[in-house]
Amino acid sequence: MLRKFSTVVYCSFMSSLIYAQNDSTKKGITSITGFADTYYRYSLPDASGSNNNLTSFTNSHNSFELGMISLKADHSFGKVAATADIGFGKRAQEFSYNDAGSIATIKQLYFSYSPISAVKLTMGKWGTHIGYEVVDPIGNRNYSMSYGFSYGPFFHTGIKADITLGGKTALMIGVADPTDFTGTSSPVKFALAQFSTASKNDQLKVYLNFQAGGGITQFNLVSTAALSHKLSAAYDGSIQISTFAQGNTSWVCHAIYLNYDPTNHLGFTIRQDYFSDRKINPLNNSDKIFATTLSANFKLAKLTIIPEWRIDNSNQSVFSKNNDTYSKTACSFILAAIFKL
Repeated sequence: MLRKFSTVVYCSFMSSLIYAQNDSTKKGITSITGFADTYYRYSLPDASGSNNNLTSFTNSHNSFELGMISLKADHSFGKVAATADIGFGKRAQEFSYNDAGSIATIKQLYFSYSPISAVKLTMGKWGTHIGYEVVDPIGNRNYSMSYGFSYGPFFHTGIKADITLGGKTALMIGVADPTDFTGTSSPVKFALAQFSTASKNDQLKVYLNFQAGGGITQFNLVSTAALSHKLSAAYDGSIQISTFAQGNTSWVCHAIYLNYDPTNHLGFTIRQDYFSDRKINPLNNSDKIFATTLSANFKLAKLTIIPEWRIDNSNQSVFSKNNDTYSKTACSFILAAIFKL
């Protein structure tokens, strides 16, 4: 049934794109983008039955894997716009983990209307505003994901208003279903907010993000800085507090990114990632993890090759070894390829 549904969605989506392209002069402006990615990952300790990965999307060991094929269409006509973003593959499946069994997913589908130039109203499903990293690997410098991304929200389904306050300062407020649900019968709703500002030349940008609902409250700060034309930096930090009948829990994360681009075809990124798990225990009972990731980006026309080396260090022995013992440290090597369609 899911395969039939995926086929119908895909055919309908492609038909809409073709129609929009042929009729763009009458209906407005249409743009179509997409990408495909694949990767190989090897992890140490080399534990049978365990990939020693506690973040998202790279759950494999000593295996070549297909990540995701993504197709996105944006169409605008005057004050009205629509976006349809569909993904196929394991990455898309893990992104929509609440839609169990679906290998294809609608990552984003939303409609926007701007009654005045300073206000845009959006309704549908969209990728979260919280955090520095995004689900599409083409939008990240590291191929593997941070702990903050993996345990924070992936997407929201609801309605929001983007309001320009003047200059480069803006406010977003919204209300949505529980985090990471495309649809639900739950009466619980989440409040969403973002305050953003930037310097006049965009060398410094700051985003204050918020979500709250269903006993969960999260505050997030993202900041980016262009230090020179070759060097840039970013910070992503969150605290999430959960209040349940059995007690309060929380986690805190910090990630610092340093990017260096000696040429237009070569870039390097080092990410220092810290995650402190306070009683939630998604990390196999580890309460503190430091992860250092070094990635290179080789850009060859529409192809980007990313070799990556990552070291995860925990204060507890949580990474499996073949002799049924555990280690506090895990290392992994990834070789990824991303092709822009």
